[in-house]
Amino acid sequence: MTDDRRENRPGRVGQVKEVTSLANPIIKDIKNLTQKKGREETGTFMAEGLKLVIDALELGWTIRTLVYAKNVKGKPLVEQVAAKTVASGGLVLEVTEKVLSSITRRDNPQMVVGIFDQKWTPLKDIEPQDGQTYIALDRVRDPGNLGTIIRTADAAGASGVILVGDCTDPFSLETVRATMGSVFAIPVAHATVDEFLSWKKSAGVSVVATHLAGSVDYRTIDYKKKPTVILMGNEQAGLPSELASKADQLARIPQQGRADSLNLAIATAVMLFESRRHLLELAPVK
Repeated sequence: MTDDRRENRPGRVGQVKEVTSLANPIIKDIKNLTQKKGREETGTFMAEGLKLVIDALELGWTIRTLVYAKNVKGKPLVEQVAAKTVASGGLVLEVTEKVLSSITRRDNPQMVVGIFDQKWTPLKDIEPQDGQTYIALDRVRDPGNLGTIIRTADAAGASGVILVGDCTDPFSLETVRATMGSVFAIPVAHATVDEFLSWKKSAGVSVVATHLAGSVDYRTIDYKKKPTVILMGNEQAGLPSELASKADQLARIPQQGRADSLNLAIATAVMLFESRRHLLELAPVK
């Protein structure tokens, strides 16, 4: 968020306010974050749930506003998060459940909501190392797919997600929900096609793309030689030839049955876990 944006934020920071009216201008501004325009103008986004807010703070994300329902006031973890928010110069709002429902567009909302600064990783700053895996997504459209892929990337130990072209917003309410908090743990970059292809030339990576014309079984690829980028196409159109032709290998996932394709998030998970199979071990059962 720029300094100008911070100066234009409503309300004084570093304080606690009680809000009961849906017409309150601060509430209206928070509700605007459900729209892409509102997120772009402020450089902020909304995350629901106490666990997500705690995780974000532990990972160093900047909180601008904390909103919690009156009925959780006094709970130790809520009080701790509120204290951290105020200490960092953020605003804390104590609201009714009706106000929370309006903010989150849910009948049974989470009792805690955090408003955070967005955080993007510049593609030029990504320097893949041995044993690292990245996911590149071309024009992914569905927020649920993107959120699930970010969550899967986190689970598999991937090092980041690169959005290529005009993709859905990783900081939309729907996407953040689908990540189950992994949006705070996985670096996300975005780039044009040209920027991505230019980065590929200098990054020393092996780009493995899934494609209907792929002639290589994804299970036979050597994912150990170089850092790997799993390149996945758009839900409807797949990868354009401009990207497919620049991949180091075009892979296919063998299938049986009547279904002619896999959901994007499922296909990405299959590719990702196979590419990292040599690096993944079961943790001891506690």
